[in-house]
Amino acid sequence: MSIANVSEQIDYPESDGKPMGETDLHRDWMFRILEIIRYRYRGKSVYTASDLLVYYKEGEPTKFIVPDNFVVLDCEPGRRRIFKTWEEQRVPDVVFEVTSRGTSSTDIVDKPVIYEQMGVKEYFLYDPTGSYLETPLIGFRLFNKSYHEINRLHGRLTCETLGIDLRLNDGDLEMRDSETGAMLLTEAEAEHRAKEAERASKEIEQKARLSAEAQVRELQAEIERLKRGER
Repeated sequence: MSIANVSEQIDYPESDGKPMGETDLHRDWMFRILEIIRYRYRGKSVYTASDLLVYYKEGEPTKFIVPDNFVVLDCEPGRRRIFKTWEEQRVPDVVFEVTSRGTSSTDIVDKPVIYEQMGVKEYFLYDPTGSYLETPLIGFRLFNKSYHEINRLHGRLTCETLGIDLRLNDGDLEMRDSETGAMLLTEAEAEHRAKEAERASKEIEQKARLSAEAQVRELQAEIERLKRGER
């Protein structure tokens, strides 16, 4: 039997048997980060996923990691059941971990070592409760094959790979476009804001129209008064 046939017969499970998140809050943030990134890169060759098994050594099904969220640039965005780096010829460019009580040690100690070996360019940890990390938002950037903590500038961390600034606002994670400063939203949030803006615009138009109509009535009344005075 050839090596290729043996490799094809190796089973790469689609689940590690662990729950996606410990609490609704952690799951909500995992999904929100995923949807923000998906909406930002809609229509582009960018793959992003949440809680998907990433296998990083061919022929070794025990060599996998499960990022809460990861982004792969220049990669087909179609759906996958697992992500094999040797087949994709790509590794995640950026990883986001939503840290919880059960994952804090792994997120800080174990995962960074694997991400370094894989060549993940930037790695961010967010603790939505502020209970498990000394600093609720931390970022690392790969330099000379090892991670170095990203320094804050005016309270924000910059993800250079994606051109995104991250900061905390009352404990909530904010993601903004580094160039424009625009807030990054999910598709649902963007649609809601668009509808609100349209509604506000219509209200302004209606008020302007009513004000103009009132001014016309006042002018007409004034003209009538002047006519009566001339008589």
